[in-house]
Amino acid sequence: MIELELNKIKVDETRNEQMIIFREKKGVRFLPIVIGVSEVNAIKLKLSGVKTPRPLTHDLLLEVSQKLGALLEKIVIDDLAQNTFFAKLHFKTKKGEKIVVDARPSDSVALALRAEAPIYAEEKVFKQASVADV
Repeated sequence: MIELELNKIKVDETRNEQMIIFREKKGVRFLPIVIGVSEVNAIKLKLSGVKTPRPLTHDLLLEVSQKLGALLEKIVIDDLAQNTFFAKLHFKTKKGEKIVVDARPSDSVALALRAEAPIYAEEKVFKQASVADV
């Protein structure tokens, strides 16, 4: 697995798409992923430090998991099929049980940023979708 860092958020107005662009922590490749407007906004809110008066969906999910005794250890972008990325949330309970939950990468990233959890991608995903420059 390759650890990633969020490099930038890019808006392509010609195609009306929003992208999150990751960079390998120990490398030079980039991984762009097209995501929805609401997920971009959730990520931007966290990065800008804006506090909402009530918890938004990703804040709520994080709080519920914590109250239930599960810590988000990491997220893994683990597959790419028919131009769709797939990800997994990896939780660990207080009793040491590991729980893996299927999720969209955009929601996974929004949650990982809130939990300060590392973000990874499988090498096979990088081979299929990475680029040298963005």
